[in-house]
Amino acid sequence: MDIGPEPHLLNVVDIEATCWDGQPPPGAVSEIIEIGLTVVDLRARERLARHRILVRPARSSVSAFCTELTGLTQAEVDTGLAFADACRLLAAEHRAGARPWASWGDYDRNQFIRQCRATGTPYPFGRRHTNAKIPFTTAHGLRRRPGMAQALRIAGLPLEGRHHSGADDAWNIAALILDVVARDGRPPEDHR
Repeated sequence: MDIGPEPHLLNVVDIEATCWDGQPPPGAVSEIIEIGLTVVDLRARERLARHRILVRPARSSVSAFCTELTGLTQAEVDTGLAFADACRLLAAEHRAGARPWASWGDYDRNQFIRQCRATGTPYPFGRRHTNAKIPFTTAHGLRRRPGMAQALRIAGLPLEGRHHSGADDAWNIAALILDVVARDGRPPEDHR
């Protein structure tokens, strides 16, 4: 298998999507409005870069509940890229198709798959995805998979930034992945 010229680099991704307190309004669907991405150097065991891509929703709008949760407003996401353009940016500037990637759980991967299918947008990522909850849970000998904030407490790490900010959450998830690497001495394995 060709793992590319940067096998030690990992993209850690966390998204925020339109959401509501209860059911969505008629005709509205949950859409990605922020993509947070942190590049991790697994060999050097450090976080290299933090990125934030705002995405303009096409079939929904940012509710007051969503703003309270994420801090994102409709006016802010209106300045973002169209979803297809955000996916092209991930592929071109962040080597999303070539680099392995990780997220906390499978929600982010599944939301990308759903939204790519619904919009006819090519899926920007390669096949090597790690649900970082699984190796973290194993490394810490836990019976249940914790949420990100709880995992940070378990690992004795601070929550940096705002919870439910894609960029900040990706940064924090990267710290959790590096915690696993420090405990196991090897990068987390792919899990689907």
